[in-house]
Amino acid sequence: QVQLVESGGGLVQSGGSLSLSCAASGGDFSFYAMGWYRQAPGKQRELVATISNGGTTNYASSVKGRFTISRDYAKNTLTLQMNNLKPEDTAVYYCHARRTVLGVGPDHWGQGTQVTVSS
Repeated sequence: QVQLVESGGGLVQSGGSLSLSCAASGGDFSFYAMGWYRQAPGKQRELVATISNGGTTNYASSVKGRFTISRDYAKNTLTLQMNNLKPEDTAVYYCHARRTVLGVGPDHWGQGTQVTVSS
C-alpha cells in the first residue's frame, strides 16, 4: 500500500525559505511520477510542481524561479525547496504520486502540511 508522508511545513516571514519533504513507501517509485500540490482556504487544489519518473520537472508559473522540486530515488523521498516565499504561497501542501510506467495507476496523496507566510 502506497503511503506518502509530508514534513517541513511551518510559519515563515515573507521572503523566507522552507523545505518540504515527502517520504514515500509501499511501491517502486522509480515507476512513479511525483509532485506537489497546494490548496489555500476557499480555493481549489492546484499544481505547484511535478517531476516525472525520469526526472523531468514542471512548475506552475507562479512559483517558477522560486521553488525547486527534486527526488532521491534511493531514499524514496521528494523535496520541494521554496525560496522567496510570498503570503500568497500560504496553503496546505500535498505530496502526490502516480505510477506511470508499465501501466497507469491511481492517484496517491499525503495528508498535507501547512505552510503559512506572513507579510
